[in-house]
Amino acid sequence: MALELTDANFDELVMKSDKPVLVDFWAAWCGPCRMVGPVVEELAKDYEGKAVIGKVDVDKNPNISQQFGIRNIPALLVFKNGEIVDKQVGAVPKSVLAGKLDAQLA
Repeated sequence: MALELTDANFDELVMKSDKPVLVDFWAAWCGPCRMVGPVVEELAKDYEGKAVIGKVDVDKNPNISQQFGIRNIPALLVFKNGEIVDKQVGAVPKSVLAGKLDAQLA
């Protein structure tokens, strides 16, 4: 299951992670976010132990969303060693997100 990331735990779980991290910025009212949600959950299972998969509810965590300039959702950012190394805005197939993670695991 994808981790619930918040303003309080983001630094610890994402910025200090020794694994690549995929962060899904979403909101309950966002249709495309609801399409991406199940894909993110599948990736969390597929990459368990290899990468960290988490979700940020932009309505409940405005500080993180502001910090990374999130204006459109769903926005999916890939972090490695505390740096953004890739990003995707909008709903995409699972294979696209898996490819982004695989590139960071290589």
